[in-house]
Amino acid sequence: MLLAALLLQTAAPEGTSLVFFDWGKSELSRDATATLDALAAGGGPLLITGHSDRSGPAVHNRRASLERARLVAEYLAGKGIARSAMTVTGAGEEQPLIATADGVREVQNRRVEIRRR
Repeated sequence: MLLAALLLQTAAPEGTSLVFFDWGKSELSRDATATLDALAAGGGPLLITGHSDRSGPAVHNRRASLERARLVAEYLAGKGIARSAMTVTGAGEEQPLIATADGVREVQNRRVEIRRR
């Protein structure tokens, strides 16, 4: 598990925090909330972009990516980040960290990226 966590951290673009999601879920894990708590302590403004893997139809994946991004924004708002300081978008399956064939489940692609603007 530690090795997997290190690999996930190295995949993040510089200056970007990542929160990952289980397949078919829009729930924050303990690791995710720890990451978000640290971000909230630094304040905004933030760009929050949801992503999905290619395991479902593209229209569903875009919707799921936006839902996950909104979940992250809601959590951060609850920690004191002003909603006006957050830009929330969903990229669907269009910007994978790991290139896969259509229909493949890949946890690193089911993520929300959070960057300071």
